[in-house]
Amino acid sequence: MQTITRAGNALAFHTTPGQGPGVVFLGGFKSDMEGTKALALEDWARRTGRAFLRLDYSGHGQSGGEFEAGCIGDWMADALAVIDHACDGPQLLVGSSMGGWISLLIARARPERVAGLVTVAAAPDFTEDGFWADFTPEQRASLAEAGQVAVPSEYGEPYIITRRLIEEGRDHLVLRSPLPLPFPVRMLQGTADTAVSTETATRLLGHATSPDMTLTLVKDADHRFSEPDNLALLERCVIDVLDRVQS
Repeated sequence: MQTITRAGNALAFHTTPGQGPGVVFLGGFKSDMEGTKALALEDWARRTGRAFLRLDYSGHGQSGGEFEAGCIGDWMADALAVIDHACDGPQLLVGSSMGGWISLLIARARPERVAGLVTVAAAPDFTEDGFWADFTPEQRASLAEAGQVAVPSEYGEPYIITRRLIEEGRDHLVLRSPLPLPFPVRMLQGTADTAVSTETATRLLGHATSPDMTLTLVKDADHRFSEPDNLALLERCVIDVLDRVQS
């Protein structure tokens, strides 16, 4: 494991040396770089001699900082800082859930750093269209008065959602303005995903502009998208994008 420091937080990451364009895995909300998809892609990269990077945002996994202190802009800046430090040239970004949103933000802000994009259950604008839209009047009042609200999670302890996460997220919405993605894009979405809907996936497909963009719906796949067949499909999508970039 290696670290760099950004905004006072040590950011943890692992690199696998190999040929470029490298592949960068960007994980989800309160996830970490030790997840099944990240490790499966790292194993593939080692076997094929492909450069690979996985990382933890601040407040996630092995990185420093408090989760509740972070927001979308912070985590995007964390990812870019590690990519700029550890990677040469354009990268193929693989964004899972919130990592899909972050990869879209990186593509919008620094398109020269992106060779292609693969998303798994991408969750663009989820702070606004998910949390805020679903909050009850009581939860919105708690957010305004206490600065945070606890939201149940099917993955363990409740999520602590802060007012800063919601308000700062509005500065980074990608589905309300043009979203050019001038490179190959492959989107994967499970139909049994209870965290990100197929409607979100089709909305992103219809909203973004790209010369080569496809959405694959996988029947009965859930949000984790970590069954052996799911991982094999993810690997094929990464190879497909790399082949198209290199040709």
